Amino acid sequence: MSYEKVHLQRPDGQPVRALVVEDDPLLGELLTMALKAEGWDVAAVAGGHDALQQVREFQPDVVTMDVMIPGIDGVEVVRRLRARGDDVPVLFLTAKDELSDRLQGLTVGGDDYVTKPFSLEEVVLRLRAMVRRRVEVVAAQEDPLLTVGDLSLNPQTHEVFRAGNPIELTATEFALLEYLMENPRHVLSKAQILERVWEYDFGGNANVVEIYVSYLRKKLDAHGPAMIHTLRGVGYTIRPMEDQDT
Repeated sequence: MSYEKVHLQRPDGQPVRALVVEDDPLLGELLTMALKAEGWDVAAVAGGHDALQQVREFQPDVVTMDVMIPGIDGVEVVRRLRARGDDVPVLFLTAKDELSDRLQGLTVGGDDYVTKPFSLEEVVLRLRAMVRRRVEVVAAQEDPLLTVGDLSLNPQTHEVFRAGNPIELTATEFALLEYLMENPRHVLSKAQILERVWEYDFGGNANVVEIYVSYLRKKLDAHGPAMIHTLRGVGYTIRPMEDQDT
């Protein structure tokens, strides 16, 4: 593989852990080899029930999830993970390329997807971005807290509060909110968000941004008036409440 090697590790210095869920033995082996070449610890299973068990026991930092697997399918596996409060980032690998199928995977809590056939380089690049959001140590700052109106976000503890109420976010939702809060009142385009949060270009398909903005709005708006606003054809911005009537 020709892509640049990047060394990532857990905050405790241990290797990143990846779980490969794939019922095609050859593809599963190729994915395992590619991720081991990154220096990661890798476990592999072929079925849905085994995937649920391995996530609990292996505690991976990232998961590649084939959709069509024996037992329970990949979408249902992720649905059950999220229902039990597990926010491990999941990259769906699917032969289905219909938009509705891709959106279903993201809606249940998947963080990203690629459609088969795919290049191993693409998968590794996407997984690296997901791992960074989950395990990379945030540089020490005197005051790491980001505040916009009654909304606060701590990059070091990954805690978010609005009006004193804790808000539970997935790793991707947290990364998106952090980027918006780093740029209050500034309008960020979908392309900028894709580059910063997902670290690659979707080739013009920016539906994932719309989906995750929708997720964020639902969680934030449960504790107060809307703060994230859409400028049609331009992008998204977050503003404190005192700016809403100006």
